Amino acid sequence: MALIAAFAAGLVAAFWHALAAGGGLDAADTVLLGLFTVNALWIAAGAAGALIGAVIAAPAGTDRPPPPGWTPAARCAVLWLVCGEAPAPLARRVAALQRDLERNGLATVCDTYILSDTADPAAAWAERQALAGQEAPGRVHYRRRVRNTGRKPGNIADWLTRHGGAYETMLVMDADSRIGARRLRGLLHRMETAPWLGLIQTGMRLLPGRSRFSAMQRLSARLCGPGFINGLAAWAGMAGNFWGHNALIRTRALAEAGGLPRLSGAPPFGGPVLSHDFIEAAWLRRAGWGVEIAPDTRASFEEAPETFDAFHRRDRRWCQGNLQHLRLIGAAGLHPISRLHMLSGVQSYLAAPLWLGLVLLLALGGAGRAGGVAALWPLGGALALLLAPKFAGLAAQGAGLRGWRRRVYLRAALCEAGLSSLLAPIVMLRQTCAVGAVLLGRDCGWQRPRPPGPARALPQGAGEVLAGAGLIALVAAASPAPLTDGLVISPVALPLLLARVIIRWMDAAPGSASAVRSTAAMTRRERFDTQVAGRRDAPTP
Repeated sequence: MALIAAFAAGLVAAFWHALAAGGGLDAADTVLLGLFTVNALWIAAGAAGALIGAVIAAPAGTDRPPPPGWTPAARCAVLWLVCGEAPAPLARRVAALQRDLERNGLATVCDTYILSDTADPAAAWAERQALAGQEAPGRVHYRRRVRNTGRKPGNIADWLTRHGGAYETMLVMDADSRIGARRLRGLLHRMETAPWLGLIQTGMRLLPGRSRFSAMQRLSARLCGPGFINGLAAWAGMAGNFWGHNALIRTRALAEAGGLPRLSGAPPFGGPVLSHDFIEAAWLRRAGWGVEIAPDTRASFEEAPETFDAFHRRDRRWCQGNLQHLRLIGAAGLHPISRLHMLSGVQSYLAAPLWLGLVLLLALGGAGRAGGVAALWPLGGALALLLAPKFAGLAAQGAGLRGWRRRVYLRAALCEAGLSSLLAPIVMLRQTCAVGAVLLGRDCGWQRPRPPGPARALPQGAGEVLAGAGLIALVAAASPAPLTDGLVISPVALPLLLARVIIRWMDAAPGSASAVRSTAAMTRRERFDTQVAGRRDAPTP
C-alpha cells in the first residue's frame, strides 16, 4: 500500500510540476490539479485493496468447511425475495436448492419462504401457478404481500416480525441468485461457532449470459473480483459490508440492530433508503454484531444485466441510493469502517463527474498549459493504476495455467481490458448524468425514470455521440493547442463518437463459433439450475 500511495503522490507531483512549468498556477490550473488529485487518490485506494487481495490468503475462519457429520443445532430460513421476475426460472432454482438441501442433510433444519412483492395481478397469478408445485407443508411457503410497504427491506421486516423468532438464521436470496447447500452448510457452521457474528456475506460469481456485454462483465468479475473481495475482507475485518443477497444473517441480530430510517424530505435525498444493504451492515456493526465477508466465490452465483440499458437502469437506482448515504454517514455510533464503506459508495459515483470535469478542462487547453506531452505521463500513470487490479488478477490466477490455457486466459484478459476501456467513457457520461439528475431532484424510485422531453426520441447511444462531437468541437474552438489537447482527450472522445456501434455490438449475442460456445454456456447454466447447485467445488457454469 505504501508503494501505491507513493506512486499516486508522485503522479500528483508530476502533474503539478507540469502545470507550474508554464509560469505558475492560475485558477483553472488549480481546479485541474484538484480534480486530478482526488481521482488519483481514489483509484490508488482501489488498486491497493485489489493488490493486497491478490497476494494474501483469505482471512482465517471464513469459508472453513465443517467437520464430517456436523449438523446445525438451530433452524435456518431461506428467503427468496421476488418482485416481478420471471417465475419459471425461479421455480427451477427453488426446486434445485430443495433437492440439494435433501442431499446434504439440511432439509430438516431449513425452511424456504418465497416472499413476493409482485404488484401486477396477472404476473402474480403466473408466479403463483409456477411456484405452486414447490409448496410443501412445513418446508416451502409462498407469500405475496398486498401492500409493498418498504420494498425489499420491508418485505424482510414483515417476515421477521411474523416468523423470525422460530429461526436462528436466514439466508437472503434474490430471485436471480443461486447458492449450493454445501456452501450454506459451511456458513451455518461458521455462524454457530462464532456467536458474535450477525452477518456473513459471500463472494459471488456471475452466471453466463447471452450477450457480449454480460460476457464482459463475467470476465471482469473473474479477473478483478477475487482480488477486490479478498482485500476488502482483509482490511474490513468484522466491519464488513452487505450486498443485499447471498448472505446469511442472524435473525436476532437484525432485530436488535433496528429498522432502516426513512429520510426526511422528498426523494431523491429523502424518503426510503434505496441502497439499504450498506446501511443494514452499518447498523448491525453499531449494535455490536460482527459483519464478515467470506471471499470464496464457489457455489455462490448471481446474474449480470444482459444489456447496457438494463445495467444503467440498475446503476441509476444505485447512484441515488449511494448519494443518500451522505445523509447517513454522520449517524451517531457508527464504526469508522462502516463510514468508509458509505464514503466509498458515494465516491464511486462522484468520480464520474470529477473525471468529466478533468476531461473538459483538458479540452479547454489544460494539456497545453501542462506542457503538452509532459501532461501525458501522469495521465498515463493514472491509467496504469486503473489497470493494476486487472494485471494483478491476471498474474494471480494465470500462475497455475500452462500452455494453451495460459494463452487463452491472457487473450481474454487483454480483450476485457480493451472493451472496458471503450465502455468507460460511456459509463462515465451516463453516471455523470445520473448524479446530475439526483442533484436536480429527480427521483428514480426503484426504476430509471423516462428521460424528459426530446431525449425520449433519441436512439440508443445518440446522446453519447453528441457529447463526443461536442468535446471535439470544444477543443477545436477553444483550445490554444488543439492537436495536443485533441490527442489527450481522444481516448474519451472516440468511444463516445462510436457509442451507438459499441453499445449495439455489446448488447448482441456472439456470432459464429462464439454463438456455439454461448449456447453451450447457457446449457450448462440450465444444468446448474436443475442438477449441480449443491456442489461446493463445482466449476462455474
